[in-house]
Amino acid sequence: MGLAWLLAGCNPLMTASLDTFKAAVSGPAPLTLSQAQVDAVPYPQIKVTTLSSEGVMALIRQRGDLQFWVASGKQVLLLRDGLVVRTVGLGVDLDGTRWQGQSPFELGLHRVPEGYRSTRQIDVVDGYRMGVTLTSRMTRKGFETIEILDKPYTLLRVDEDVEAPGFQARNRYWVNPGDGFIVQSEQHLTPRLTLFITQLQPTRKDAQ
Repeated sequence: MGLAWLLAGCNPLMTASLDTFKAAVSGPAPLTLSQAQVDAVPYPQIKVTTLSSEGVMALIRQRGDLQFWVASGKQVLLLRDGLVVRTVGLGVDLDGTRWQGQSPFELGLHRVPEGYRSTRQIDVVDGYRMGVTLTSRMTRKGFETIEILDKPYTLLRVDEDVEAPGFQARNRYWVNPGDGFIVQSEQHLTPRLTLFITQLQPTRKDAQ
């Protein structure tokens, strides 16, 4: 029922999708959204940008701490504590994420000490690479102010340097310093898949 409703109508929040995840020289066309459009949809929403596409996803299901975000093109992101742990329908998908020890995202990035190190294993559909060990190190970068739908938010930026065989990158997270909620992030999930994610309603409790 929720997904069928989301896919109906002409609102850009319902029709914007992430259908084309292919290289584009000019990059994604900008998606123009208003606060009224966002507020008209009875689901929390995120804007997701890749190197070639941009669209909106809605939170249609939550199972424990695992969130299911869906786009109108039926692409799916699974998030846990703000980290993408699986993707579906993006072509170069991340198929799974498992932690060795406690996840710093579960602990809360606003509480993670400087230089915190952790290890997780990921499964990558591209090349059928299963159980790839990825190590990470967290670094606090101080406070930054970002704008979402013309509203300013002062957030704590935390960088995560990740490394795996043949792959290294720097993820960035902009975090509510009070509760650790990740409002915006740049996540390099695999060597060929990077997502920039923005919560369109950062104060909405059912998005957290």
